[in-house]
Amino acid sequence: MNYAMIRYILACVMGFEAIFLTLPCLVAIIYQEQAGWAFFFTLLLCGFFWFLGTRKKPKNTVFFAREGFVAVALSWILLSIMGAIPFLLSGEIPDFIDAFFEAVSGFTTTGASVLEDVSTLSYTSIFWRSFTLWIGGMGVLVFMVAILPLSGSYNILLMKAESPGPSVGKFVPRIKTTAKLLYGIYFCLTVIQVFLLLLGDMPLFDALIISFGTAGTGGFGATTNSLEGYSMYIQSVTIVFMILFGINFNVYYLLLVKKWKQAIRCEEMRYYFMIIVFTIIVITMNIHSMFSSWLSAFHHAAFQVTSIITTTAYSTVDFDQWPAFSKELLIVLMFIGSCAGSTGGGIKVSRFAIIVKTFFKEMYQIIHPKGVKIIRFEGKKVEHNVLRSINTYFAGYILVFVSSIVMIGLNDFDLITNFTAVIAALNNIGAGLELVGPTGNFGDFSVLSKFVLSFDMLAGRLELFPMLLLFVPSTWKK
Repeated sequence: MNYAMIRYILACVMGFEAIFLTLPCLVAIIYQEQAGWAFFFTLLLCGFFWFLGTRKKPKNTVFFAREGFVAVALSWILLSIMGAIPFLLSGEIPDFIDAFFEAVSGFTTTGASVLEDVSTLSYTSIFWRSFTLWIGGMGVLVFMVAILPLSGSYNILLMKAESPGPSVGKFVPRIKTTAKLLYGIYFCLTVIQVFLLLLGDMPLFDALIISFGTAGTGGFGATTNSLEGYSMYIQSVTIVFMILFGINFNVYYLLLVKKWKQAIRCEEMRYYFMIIVFTIIVITMNIHSMFSSWLSAFHHAAFQVTSIITTTAYSTVDFDQWPAFSKELLIVLMFIGSCAGSTGGGIKVSRFAIIVKTFFKEMYQIIHPKGVKIIRFEGKKVEHNVLRSINTYFAGYILVFVSSIVMIGLNDFDLITNFTAVIAALNNIGAGLELVGPTGNFGDFSVLSKFVLSFDMLAGRLELFPMLLLFVPSTWKK
């Protein structure tokens, strides 16, 4: 284990968090809020850790997958701890576990909250809370790779450990250029959404908050009632951009280089849209009697379906009041999630597609024992190591999922609350049903449960293994 390199990476992450903290400090100046001092002190603290850790670059820069996974896991834990400090120092979230839970929820783009009323926070804290979603959407280490003059094999190892989905490929030969392209696309889409929301007469502050939440697919809003109080135009713009941020960013690169056919033929994207369209139609038919018109039912069904499958968890209505059939479909979408290589959470469409194809292959082999059937995805043969990694992921997912439900069961809440709370945390959705529904929050959970759910949020965002490896003793051996 190359501890020196891990220390150096953690210090660099602190430097970037210090830079990010300058924005809420500016917001505090604009709105003349005392909470800004808490953010400024945290900025200085992060800068101090950056200075200590980067004074001397490690001589040994040999870096393997093990170091990459550990560095990423520790970076996200440290990011969350430092991100929670302003909430504590300002007194707006005075309890450490609550502040930590809120920060973890932000950086992991989950959007779960312990707050009953967001409006009690200062503008500065509301901004930071949502800005953490934007930072976590693409990943701070991807940003670091794009900006810092680093070289070596650990760049791709860091991106693989931080990026969601079965695999991370390179758009271009240099991983640094790939990281720059990712953030360039991410930034441009965010700016376009802000502009379109401003056209709908939304205040600039609200437009930034909603755009950060949409881009990071996290769903923190400027008010407690999410997007319920905004116009149909604003809600419709948000629907479009939730879908766009749930698409694999490889598709946008293909469009940029004018490889139109390859972009359109993206198999995962086709399944993604098929699931969205089918579910919207079915739920619209199921809930139409609850609304004044079919158009209204379609609009709210479209919003909630795209919000849930992209794991954004914004809401325009209390979908916890919908018929059981519609809620069950939304729970299925919570598991599926968005595309690999997007900012969304969940298990990912590509994993489910490959698992379904594997199931039918096995059925075929039972009927035709001597037959040969090759599994293909995105026009390529799915290799055995990919299938093995997906199967291992599902095994780890079930282990964490079941263990978490058992542990938070000590709260003695109802099963639906516990079940969907873990779904909301592990799939980075933020909203479940019953006590953790769109009008509820996680504030009533015990300290143990909040730690468990915080772990689930981090594990879900980092695809399980970086967090799980921290508990394996052999990980830490030199």
